[in-house]
Amino acid sequence: MTGLELRNARLLGGGEPVDVRIDGDRVTAVSPAGAGEAPAGESVDLYGRVLAPGLWDAHVHFTQWTIQRSRFDLSGTASAVDVLDRVRTELGRGGHPPGAIVTGYGFRDGTWPDVPTLRALDEVTGSAPVVLVAADLHCAWLNSAAATRLGARPDDSGMLREWDWFAVGPTLAAASPPTVAAYREAAEAAARRGVVGIVEFENTDNLAQWPERVAAGVDSLRVEASVWPHRLDDAIARGLRTGDAVEPLGLVTMGRLKVVVDGSLNTRTAFCWDPYPGLDRHAAHPCGVASVSPERLRELLVQADAHGIGGAVHAIGDRANTEVIDTFGELGIPGVIEHAQLVRADDFARFAPLGLVASVQPEHAMDDRDVADRHWAGRTGRAFAYASLHAAGATLRFGSDAPVAVLDPWFAIAAATTRSRDDRTAWHPEQRVSRDVALAASMRGRTRVEIGDVADLAILDADPRTVPDDRLRGLPVSGTLVGGRWTWRER
Repeated sequence: MTGLELRNARLLGGGEPVDVRIDGDRVTAVSPAGAGEAPAGESVDLYGRVLAPGLWDAHVHFTQWTIQRSRFDLSGTASAVDVLDRVRTELGRGGHPPGAIVTGYGFRDGTWPDVPTLRALDEVTGSAPVVLVAADLHCAWLNSAAATRLGARPDDSGMLREWDWFAVGPTLAAASPPTVAAYREAAEAAARRGVVGIVEFENTDNLAQWPERVAAGVDSLRVEASVWPHRLDDAIARGLRTGDAVEPLGLVTMGRLKVVVDGSLNTRTAFCWDPYPGLDRHAAHPCGVASVSPERLRELLVQADAHGIGGAVHAIGDRANTEVIDTFGELGIPGVIEHAQLVRADDFARFAPLGLVASVQPEHAMDDRDVADRHWAGRTGRAFAYASLHAAGATLRFGSDAPVAVLDPWFAIAAATTRSRDDRTAWHPEQRVSRDVALAASMRGRTRVEIGDVADLAILDADPRTVPDDRLRGLPVSGTLVGGRWTWRER
């Protein structure tokens, strides 16, 4: 088999330049530069660039990410009035197909000084159906025309939150599904940033749809395809276990069972031990929402584990995290906690002994620092607490939760190591982690290319361990390989 030789590479961690040989999908040799035999097959001189393990995004909603790339932008809006102004401008611009649902994305209402209303949105939009999706994907603001089209029943605010919105979201996505070309473009954009794989948490039939996409040429990424509870029986019936390949190329594998046990910070539905400031203690959910009981979570995890399927549980509030940790501990099975945004001090040390991975999204800390200061006042020292998790021995995995944050691991690495963005002072700098820790969390624990590794690799124009902080987010990537195959190559 014709191989590939990557010459004059520098590896993460320093040392003299090396030549790296790839045969098939594996690294077969790492030798001092120029010391080996004349290469057979393709030979590429890296001229001292850094060769690193490829990056993974450990939490993605890929359909939403692909769709979001074509939705109009609501990020940076600071109030309901700001959003309405943005909607007015978008509708005035025109160009939307007749009858199409006009969709915006990216508002964060957790710190708005005003409140949204259905009436105000209707006055701006008229008969055009409009859906405005929050940045955290946990709520949306609909006008009457869109609510009718989607079969939704929002209250006088026009807002749908948590499961009321989750029930409608797939219908919205199905109304204007992304094309194969759009999926391919989104995957290739990730490859251009050194990404070799994603963990897919879209609430859809991932096990059917991803093999179809790969067959159609969306083959730039490896995909761990999760199942949600209502599809668990189907996965079990197919005999699929976590890690099993589900299409011939082996790019798509069976992932984990995804269970969502609480809400989000911005919607004040993350399940906490203490009430949210400003909410009436006699309100229905002053501490947030427990959307799945510990008893039901236990049933789901037991069923999945009995058939070789691991669990990945969304827990944001500190009470949600405590209850999820309790459940894994009682069952004696390892798993993944997605988000782990607010954790009680006593719970950090429980992750490692139970074999729990903390799958976190560092860019969320930058996006949500102001709303956290407001709604988790007095508790933010243990919010997005990556240094505390690492110090306690927890395994960290970094992701984006795209489209909640950009599908670009360098954003996560920068956020975790600086706790700063947009020239602001560092937010809880004591929770920063080192570059080495952040890189490992984005490379599945592999920070050095070694013989026998699967050749999922990224070629970097600078050493991410030493570049200045202000260059980390935009660190140039000149090539990416998945299984020894180029998925991105700068010409």
